[in-house]
Amino acid sequence: MEYTTLGRTGLKVSVAGLGCGGFSRLGLGTGKTEANAIAIIRAALDLGVNLFDTAAAYGTEPVLGKALKSVPREQVVICTKAPFGISNSQSTPARAVESLDRSLRELGTDYIDVYQLHGVAPHAYEHMLQAIAPALLREKEKGKFRHLGITETAPGDPDHQMAKLAAKDGVWDVAMIAFHMMHQNARHAVFPLTREHRVGTLLMFAVRNIFSRPERLGATLRELADTGELPRELAEDPDPLGFLVHPAGASSVIDAAYRFVRHEPGVDVVLFGTGEPEHLRSNIESILKPPLAEADRDRLSRLFGHLVGVGLDAPHLSRAGRVTNR
Repeated sequence: MEYTTLGRTGLKVSVAGLGCGGFSRLGLGTGKTEANAIAIIRAALDLGVNLFDTAAAYGTEPVLGKALKSVPREQVVICTKAPFGISNSQSTPARAVESLDRSLRELGTDYIDVYQLHGVAPHAYEHMLQAIAPALLREKEKGKFRHLGITETAPGDPDHQMAKLAAKDGVWDVAMIAFHMMHQNARHAVFPLTREHRVGTLLMFAVRNIFSRPERLGATLRELADTGELPRELAEDPDPLGFLVHPAGASSVIDAAYRFVRHEPGVDVVLFGTGEPEHLRSNIESILKPPLAEADRDRLSRLFGHLVGVGLDAPHLSRAGRVTNR
């Protein structure tokens, strides 16, 4: 495993972080057992992963707590989040504190390393900054958590409006950002700011369905060709990202997707989720590989660098997986 420092937090973290939500939820989302989920977490530990990201909304805080119970607390970095509803303009400081206390109980820990506000929309940001953050920072003084973070609602904020504000405000030590091969605008919109202000970054959406399901990729490319945003010949190519797979390149499109984000300046930790031991190992192997060939990275930038909001799987998506204007 390779390790880095998470922004100004000073935390030494693995560059690969196990996400306990997403579509898999450690396998619980696909019908696997709690024992399987615990085994996945412990296998990640054995491979050197020390950062684990969960949330109240995922329902995996208790499982993570059980899996880490026998691990010396200082050896792991636990990140969790307030519920999705916390970004509602009607949320209250009291609710935020209640959620924090509930997460501490569910995780079975005395403190959380990074406590994050989950999926904060641009219109809710000022409320988070002025009302919720001060209440949580008072709890931080009591030792309940070490660093305050914030996460994007990527499908609802594909231009990173919230993250651009948060990076400069000095309140948030960590931010969770969406970035992948076909949604690259954080390179110019966010990462220069997080690097300047030493905000640690957790990277989400590296793969999602658009790269793990060929039919989703094909549908997306056809939709983009129909709107004139991509060449028609790319959409009609039966293997449109095949140029990434070659002896000196990636071993697969998923391998390329992880390597593309891992080596982007400004990315600290690449989050991934899985409920399968073999996927756990292969994902970590990809994250630890060298950068993609420069020619391949340049081609990805030329082809997709202008795209915004593609492949962010969440509510309010069009048929092919692009964010709509709703």
